[in-house]
Parts: sequence; structure tokens; C-alpha cells
Amino acid sequence: MEEMKTITLREILKSKKFIESDFRFFGEDIAKVEASHEREEKGKLILVTSTSPTKYGEGKTTLAISLNDALNRLGKNSIVALREPSLGPVFGLKGGACGGGCAKIVPESEINLHFTGDIHAITTANNLLSAIIDNHIFQGNELNIDPAKITHERCMDLNDRSLRNLKINGVDVHFNISTASEMMAILCLSKNENDLKTRLGNILVGYTYEEKEVFARDLQCVNALFLLLKDALKPNMVKTLENNLALVHGGPFANIAHGTNSIISTNYGLNNFDYTIVEAGFGSDMGALKFFDIVVRNNPDLLPSVIVINTTIQSLKYNGEGLLEKGIENLEYHVNNMKKYSDSILVVLNKHENDLESDIAYIKRFVEEQNLLFSISTGYLDGSSGSTDVAEKIIELSSKKQNSFFESYGLEENLQEKIEKFCKINYGVKEILYTDNALEKIKLIEQSQCKKLPICIAKTQVSITDSAKVLGYPKDFTMTVKDIKLFSGAGFITVYFGSILTMPGLSKDAKYLSM
Repeated sequence: MEEMKTITLREILKSKKFIESDFRFFGEDIAKVEASHEREEKGKLILVTSTSPTKYGEGKTTLAISLNDALNRLGKNSIVALREPSLGPVFGLKGGACGGGCAKIVPESEINLHFTGDIHAITTANNLLSAIIDNHIFQGNELNIDPAKITHERCMDLNDRSLRNLKINGVDVHFNISTASEMMAILCLSKNENDLKTRLGNILVGYTYEEKEVFARDLQCVNALFLLLKDALKPNMVKTLENNLALVHGGPFANIAHGTNSIISTNYGLNNFDYTIVEAGFGSDMGALKFFDIVVRNNPDLLPSVIVINTTIQSLKYNGEGLLEKGIENLEYHVNNMKKYSDSILVVLNKHENDLESDIAYIKRFVEEQNLLFSISTGYLDGSSGSTDVAEKIIELSSKKQNSFFESYGLEENLQEKIEKFCKINYGVKEILYTDNALEKIKLIEQSQCKKLPICIAKTQVSITDSAKVLGYPKDFTMTVKDIKLFSGAGFITVYFGSILTMPGLSKDAKYLSM
């Protein structure tokens, strides 16, 4: 990548004719968006997803950043909207989430660590609600809450396995990592301050001894929670290494939550730029499906113009047990999966230095046989110049008419019908099994006023199935529902498959060791 003159975020915004008073600066290179302006003709939304990931990561964020830089290089008004890094992965196995090589957002250290305090605010609001619930019971329990039936859980933005299962006041409790908390989902799915207040009030905190639902609004704490979150609700603006703009806001994981940046930041991008690039976590079976089923279902104007499926030879060979000819089936699944949702799909090979030309040619032939466009990105090494072809194909595809919204199920259907239809249509599941615990939860939710909500699948990210050991493109398999939780504030019902941890632990070779 050619060397560029470094200019500050404040200078970039000024050069692009943004109003300085619309931002609150944290130094010269980080800002909160304080004001938003609607425009009649919104820009085009580009969704970046991936084939099934490996533990090394496949460079989806790097691709999104380099694509943004490449569009700007071609004279297009573009922005990338990403999630905020969680301290769990930063100190854990994955590390930071600012891209890599020549395709990064900066200032990297600040973004990866405390940033503007958004996730701290989410953690605090979440745990304040837990303290309020406990205090209500201690002070006489006017609402008659059953301590054994409290559904709201505490959280912490670190990987700490010792917090998975504890006893407080003789009751079993569980901590989630903050990115898996309902409070994170609420912040990311709220459209404005009033919507945030409504969602906070709708949080199911537990049940009475008579199994009547108790919501956060019943505890008269909505204003207190809102005050902790009102600044965190505002998107964060930073820049790329190539002096282009980037939004970084919200951070739900896609394996245990809905997996994409905030609606507010996406809308800001669409109202101010011709192209807004968002990424949905992990493979298309995780973040991309949830983007359509949860985000777009409630916000039809966020239907993407183009879907980018990012892949690597490393990922495909891993899914083929070392054989690309077998691993290509994993790409076939993700292509077939996304074809239900869009006709405008671009497959991008995130190229590594040691990739063989014969392997690249094999993937290219496969993609073209699917009647899809194929491109190669070397954004990690070359920045925007390494993703110019990707950007040109995005411009071409985004001019096509968008698909209408595809639904796997209707909101009026019962919970088991939603689960069965979603998994059979999108994963190819033959049979769904349910534990007794899951069946009890289904029965309880079917009696709830909140039963007409979409579902959010929580499962392993490395497989289309609920088992991390099953790779590639499995057919006619069985999945087991272990648990179900109603997140009425966020506006979805989470269905837990297999052995899914909502509080990860630190690995033996965690990133903190090399800091």
C-alpha cells in the first residue's frame, strides 16, 4: 500500500463538509455522533458474511474495511459500520477486532480497549437491573417475585469461566459475557431514545410465585437504566488507515446473540453515504441469517443490495479435512443459503500469500458454475488497491433490483413451528430434538404475551450443525434444543442448541500473554 499522509478524524469530517457540532470528540480521532439527518434517497447497504470460520479467523472485518477504502478510492462516498470489540476476545484467543495489515480502523488500541465506554455502560446497566431485582425482593417483594424464577442474568465483558455458575442468596445464578447480554441486543436494535426506553421496560426479569411475568417497567427503573445508556446509544466515528470514515457501534456475538452493529449506526451510514458496508459475525448460518430474520424483519429498509460471501482456502481446506475438493461443499452451502435471500451475491477469496494458483482457479470455476461473480482481495497486504476489483463488482451488483424479504416462518406460528421451519429451511436439518427443560420453557413462552417474536439461534459457529466436530456441508442431521430464553426487551426468543457457552473462558495461549 502506498504511504499516505495521516490526517485526523476531525480534519476528515471537515473536508467532507460534516458539521462539527454534530460530533462530540474524544481527542482528535474518536467522536460520538450527536446528531443525525434523514435524507429521502438512502444509500445502498452491503452485507459481508463468510463461509464457516476457523479459529484463526478468515478476515471478514479486514475485507469490509478494505472494501470501504476501495470504494472511496474509486470516488464513491462510502462508510463501513462495524461492531465494537469485546474485551473477552481481545484478551482471549481471537485478539482485537480492528481489521489487520493495511486494512485497519484506528486508533487501534483505544478501539480495542475502553473506547468511548459503550460496553462498560451496557454492563453497568445490565447489572444495575440485577441489583434492583434483588433489592426489590430484600425490601419486601411487593411484586411477589420468586427468587428461583429470575430470568435476568448478570454479565461481565471478560472471559471468566468461574462466573458461569454461582450461588447468590442460595439461588443458582449465571453470568454472561456482556456481548451476549440482552442489554447489548437492546442497544443495537433500538431505533431511537424512545424505542430504547420501551425495550428496557419490556425486559422480562422473572416470574411471580404464581408464574405471572414481571417486567423491568414493573420495578420503575426504566429511567435509571436509560440514563446509563443514553450516550452509549450514539454511534462512534473513527477512521481507517487510508483516512476514510468508519462507524463502530454495538458488539453482539453472532453465535449467542444477533451478531451485527447497531441499527442506529447503519441508518446513519445510509442517510449520509452512498454505500454502507456492514458485517455479520461468523458464517452466513449465523450472523447473516440473523441479520435478515431479526434486523431486516423489523426494518425492511435495511434489506441489503449485495451480499458478499468471504472465504479463504484455509477455511475450505479445514472444512474438507485438508482437501479443497471436499471443503468446497462448505462454500456451496453458504452460497445456497444466501441465494434464498438475494440474487446479488459476490464471492470473495481473501487471498493469503502462500495460496496456490491452482486452488484459486478451482474456486473461481466453482463460483462461476453457480452463476455468481467471483473476486480476489489482497486488502490485508495492499489496502484499497487489493480490493479494487471487489469494489467494482459491488458497484455493478448494487445497481440490480433488490429481492423482496424472504421469511422462513411467520410470527403468528407457534415456537416449535418457528424452530422446525427455520432449521430445516436454512440448515437442512432432518429432525429437531428437545430436552425436557426446553419443552417446559416452550410451554411457558406459549402462554406469554411475548410469544409472537422471531427466534435467535444460539449454536456453535464452526459448523452448520450444533456440533463443532461436524464440518463441511452435512446433510439430514439432527439438532437438539437444550434451552430457550425469552428476551422480550430485545424482541426475540433465543433457542440454544448443543453445548453453547455464553461465558467463555481464557485459553492457554490467550492474547494477554503477548501484550
